[in-house]
Amino acid sequence: MAGLQSNNPVFGNAPTLKKGQTFGAPGYPTPGQVEDVYRTPQRLTMDDVVVKTGILLGLVVVTGAVAWIADAPKGVVFGAGIVGFVLALVNIFKRKVSPPLVLAYAACEGVFVGGISKLYNDVYGGIAIQAAVGTAAIFGAVLFAFTSGRLRATPRFTKIVTGAFVGLFALLIVNVLASYIGGGNGIGLRDGGGLAILFSIAFIVVGSLTFVLDFDQAQRMVEAGVDERESWRIAFGLVVGLVWLYLEVLRLLSYLRR
Repeated sequence: MAGLQSNNPVFGNAPTLKKGQTFGAPGYPTPGQVEDVYRTPQRLTMDDVVVKTGILLGLVVVTGAVAWIADAPKGVVFGAGIVGFVLALVNIFKRKVSPPLVLAYAACEGVFVGGISKLYNDVYGGIAIQAAVGTAAIFGAVLFAFTSGRLRATPRFTKIVTGAFVGLFALLIVNVLASYIGGGNGIGLRDGGGLAILFSIAFIVVGSLTFVLDFDQAQRMVEAGVDERESWRIAFGLVVGLVWLYLEVLRLLSYLRR
């Protein structure tokens, strides 16, 4: 018997195991080599990022829909928002990414987003779907601009976008402090007036451009061949940005519909 040959055509060109030949003989991997392969971390691919982002967004949508349909009490909604914020900080500062914590963040944030959307939609009918469509359009436009090369995370671009975002966020903090100290609407960045509309538009534009930095970071990590597990970290960052963008678009639309 010259060899053992499978009748399956799929294995027609596969190496034939000769009679008396054992696993580990020349030309075949040893058990130790096979074990090393399975112990080697899988390298990150862009498909991994897309899949993990889809999972997190799906979880946000599902838990958000449950909170909407169940008409979750405000205490539950804002409690989920606080827990989500804490989990976001934990995931941001945690050196080793934890998929369960990232999934827990998405679940809590979904309840918060769903509850807030229901509150807005009760006042302004259809505003939630408008905000969702607007958010998707903005994200898609930035992604297209990045993949087509129209937007690149050059050092100058990164410096300008980061500085602008930090500056706008600092103004928001000042507005909050001013409202607590002096009462009223602070310096008018969230009262729905003309200044508030301009501030919200600027915040959305600058915040949207930060996705370019996220896409660039993801691309660099893929090229560097980091562990596939890091796809959870990238997906988490993208979902944080998308949730923030959606809520800001929702707020802006409420200003415009008053």
